[in-house]
Amino acid sequence: MKLLVLIFSFLTFNLSAQVNLKFDKRFVECEDKWVAFNMNEDSSFTYGFIYIDEQAGLTFNREGQFKIKNDLSFNVEKLKEASIKVRLQPNDVKVAWLPETMYKVLLIDPVPEWLKFYKMDTASAKRLYKWGFMYNGWNECAKALPYLLKAREVEPTYKGLNVEIAFSYNCLKLFDLAEQILEEELKIDPTNAYVNKEYIYTITKTKFVDKAITQYFKSLETIKDKSYNAENSLNILQYFYRQKDIKNFNAWYSEFQKWPNNNPMMADYASKMKLDIIK
Repeated sequence: MKLLVLIFSFLTFNLSAQVNLKFDKRFVECEDKWVAFNMNEDSSFTYGFIYIDEQAGLTFNREGQFKIKNDLSFNVEKLKEASIKVRLQPNDVKVAWLPETMYKVLLIDPVPEWLKFYKMDTASAKRLYKWGFMYNGWNECAKALPYLLKAREVEPTYKGLNVEIAFSYNCLKLFDLAEQILEEELKIDPTNAYVNKEYIYTITKTKFVDKAITQYFKSLETIKDKSYNAENSLNILQYFYRQKDIKNFNAWYSEFQKWPNNNPMMADYASKMKLDIIK
């Protein structure tokens, strides 16, 4: 949605101390923080506030931009009566936390007044699940897990919650805990393709790959959704690659190639494993 942007005239301020901006923070480390992006081509810095929107996830609310002159005076160009909100995606971009000494200069409050509208629901299973889901998506599973476990205390049967908890456990290499949860989920919904995928992945990280193989072939007969078949076979293939078991690796490489695959990275990964294992 296009938003009308009204610009203040440039304001000039002086700082008595040197400003030291360190661009070393990932977006996911900046929840409820004022941040600046690295210098633009015109020597300005875009700044704003990062928060979590329940629907959009991690979001940047742009406030404006500023320039730091050689004499440490500031030119601030602030957006007025409008905002630009950008949904943040996982990437390698780094930003700087703005020091509190700059708040007055940039005409910002430590906590924006509008943030309260995003903090009204902080204890429901839905809210806790959303926060955990978001952190898992950023591979911050240690942060995600407490939200998800608290959501389970509030509403143990919340849809998708247990699988998301298992995802966190897998990410943290707590495979036994993930296995327990996923086995229970498969008893409840044995034809759920996503649960089946997570379960096969989990088992391939343990010593019991035979269980993963049995589940794989069972799923071919019972689950109509075949979209995860290539990924499932790749996970078993990867197990035999780690074991340097060429015979079984070749068999599962053939199995992997049977299935349509829209992810070229998976095919490339399988090919690289094959080249490496036959050396």
